[in-house]
Amino acid sequence: MSRFFNTAGPCQPEIHYQINPLPRLDGVKALIDGRHFFIIHAPRQTGKTTYLYALMRQLNNEGQYTALQVNIQEAASGVDARDAMLIAANALYSQASRHLPENERPPVTKSFDWQHENSLRGYLELWARNNPKPIALFIDEADSLMDDLFLALLRQLRAGFEARPTGFPQSIVLVGLRDIRDYKIRIRPESASLGTGSPFNVKTESLFMQGFTEQEVYALLDLHTAETGQVFDTEVKQEIWRLTQGQPWLSNALANQIVAKVLKNDFTQNIRLAHVAQAKEELIERRDTHLDSLVDKLREPRVKYIAEAIINGSSPDFDRLNDDISYLRDLGLIAPKPPVRFANPIYQEIIPRVLSYGFQISLPQDYVEPQWYIKDGKLDMEALLKAFTKFYRRNSDAWLGKYDFREVGRQLLLMAFLQRIINSGGRIEREMAVGNGRCDLFIEYGTDQFIIELKLYHDEFSREDGIEQAARYLDKLGMNKAYLILFETRPGIAWEQRLYREDIVQDGKQIVLLGM
Repeated sequence: MSRFFNTAGPCQPEIHYQINPLPRLDGVKALIDGRHFFIIHAPRQTGKTTYLYALMRQLNNEGQYTALQVNIQEAASGVDARDAMLIAANALYSQASRHLPENERPPVTKSFDWQHENSLRGYLELWARNNPKPIALFIDEADSLMDDLFLALLRQLRAGFEARPTGFPQSIVLVGLRDIRDYKIRIRPESASLGTGSPFNVKTESLFMQGFTEQEVYALLDLHTAETGQVFDTEVKQEIWRLTQGQPWLSNALANQIVAKVLKNDFTQNIRLAHVAQAKEELIERRDTHLDSLVDKLREPRVKYIAEAIINGSSPDFDRLNDDISYLRDLGLIAPKPPVRFANPIYQEIIPRVLSYGFQISLPQDYVEPQWYIKDGKLDMEALLKAFTKFYRRNSDAWLGKYDFREVGRQLLLMAFLQRIINSGGRIEREMAVGNGRCDLFIEYGTDQFIIELKLYHDEFSREDGIEQAARYLDKLGMNKAYLILFETRPGIAWEQRLYREDIVQDGKQIVLLGM
């Protein structure tokens, strides 16, 4: 049986396609040699644990250190700090029993006194004193501990720092989703005492693990070709990279969906762009745990705040922007570099679709019956937007008044309307970013293509800006016609003034402006 693309847990090289994870972080060996305590953080399912196992194996094979990776997530169930530290120590001992020779393992936890409040510190001290080599300890899922349990862990690690390397592990790495600055905020946001005086102020560096590079995505796909002979040709590889932007779980999941689900492991079939598009749609509709965990974050106030700004294209409050942006980048929800946008086209597709799903399933069938708008395989966009205008006038106030994401409710309502109809045989791509001042939709149905630009009407400049933005977007795509929809946001404007149509020619481009 050939190996396969992994979508669950750390990679096991004997059964999973795996590129060498060690080059993904620079300087780790030097930090361990320098006896540093430091942080490795990255979004979920980015390859942190796969990296730690590879690093542990390499260091142990080289023979200079006793290296151990341990997941302490179970310690979050501790009833108090001492109980949590005992659970963490049990996980450490169990992991050492599997991966270390007997003379390098920590003491049996049952033989140690766990009544003292600094019990984990004492346990690690005893291990280091009796171990023949300096210890490099990688504590995975460190941020699964909350509040006092996490404080207890930090304080005990900090207390042992000066005894390293003979009386405490030489190097300790905390591994999780966030940098230490976010731990401080979460533990006690009203207190300044956890700032520069953090119990873990011995931390030297925080290393952020990026996703795969384009070359690494290609190398991953090439492993399948080498093993099965089934080729991901250049345009297919480029599309997988474009859609995932190297997010490791997405890269594996999309490739696995193509090979195992769409083509049913028939390695004689050629992989085509149509297979990539089908696999992408199936992933979005299925909403695996990885995608669901991202969607769950949207209810957090600072995540919601930035997500709305991206969909609106608005400029958020700059006083709070830096911390919120850092937090969302650590979660992997937004791209690592400007402009502020969702991290990849799949996230950009699934987030608006999830947020508008309630609208989508609640729309009356009389409005969204595809047969009213699709004739002989052609989509009648004029008829579709006319029907939406009628629906919007009659229902928008009531529907948006009950919607939690009201700042982007108008745009999401139209997206839901479109999705119900386009689902029958087309696709929608969205382009949005903080500060764009708009949200652009590219719709493809059969051989026809449509551009719809969504913009909020805030002031007398909104119309002029929208027309210019639509013309520039048409230039970018090499197209000649766009629909510009201006949603009225000013209070007290009657529907008779809000609803209008203008046919405009701008720089040789046809722009149909619809006021709503």
